Amino acid sequence: MGIDVISERQVGLVSNESRANARRRTSLFGDRLLRAATLCGALFLLLVVAGMAIMLIHGASTALGHFGPSFLGSQSWDPVRERFGALPSLLGTILSAGLALLLAVPLSLGIAMFLTELAPAWLARPVAAAVEVLAAIPSIIYGMWGLFVLAPAIASHLQPLLSRHLGWLPLFQGPPMGIGMMTAAIVLALMVVPYIAAVARDLFTMVPPSIKEAASGVGATRWEVMWHVVIPFTRSGLVGAIVLGLGRALGETMAVTFVIGNSHHISASLYKPSNTIASTLANEFTEATGGLYVSSLIALALVLFLLTFVILAIGRILVSRTALQGERAT
Repeated sequence: MGIDVISERQVGLVSNESRANARRRTSLFGDRLLRAATLCGALFLLLVVAGMAIMLIHGASTALGHFGPSFLGSQSWDPVRERFGALPSLLGTILSAGLALLLAVPLSLGIAMFLTELAPAWLARPVAAAVEVLAAIPSIIYGMWGLFVLAPAIASHLQPLLSRHLGWLPLFQGPPMGIGMMTAAIVLALMVVPYIAAVARDLFTMVPPSIKEAASGVGATRWEVMWHVVIPFTRSGLVGAIVLGLGRALGETMAVTFVIGNSHHISASLYKPSNTIASTLANEFTEATGGLYVSSLIALALVLFLLTFVILAIGRILVSRTALQGERAT
């Protein structure tokens, strides 16, 4: 009888050990499968980016071989004589995105601070929902609103006001037309605000309440808590949010095309019509007939691709540095 009990125990131990080994083998197989799936997904994204780059380089080879490095520095854009240059569109892209960030970043941080620190619950929820709705509105709606509502208002009120007080600056000289770089920058800023504000709000809510309470306990005002505690605690994430908004502004097409004026001329005035790479591609790609014309447009797309890649790489470096500085400070 005792031998039978011992044998049954031994059989139970062996069966339990076999089950544990089977679960371990299943877990290892699941880990390998997950690793292989994620690796394939990452490699697929790299292949997509590499494929885009190869396609753009191949399509732009004719224009780059014909114009050489002067393509980036030339201001001419004449499809009849087949003279093309990227400088007006490149400067318009950088200027419009930069001005949009100058307007959007303070407004976005203010919205995020209001939602997390100042707004009562009954108001914070509808405002947060409105921010999310703004992010979901199609860009063509922003463009139509900018063309039919914002541009006339700017031409009638904002630009005359700026001309009276700041007309001695080249930026605010010229007739108030409403269509131009200023309107494009304002529309882009409104499109970028929801993205930066949403990320900043989530970052601000992640700050431990004990840190803010400690700062308030030593006599810091609410503004000092936000400026000296919350923003330094979340600065690496805020840099990432700003870079995300910049990438959104650089590649925007339809909204900018409606309101920027689409002129291949460089002007110091924000009132004058201008152009961006994306709006040039949207306006002229369907009309391009000659091989050099099409290749020049693809070369513009390659310039935008490289510009976005460089800016995002710089933003990634800034995020890493700010995160490292934050770790050293703590």
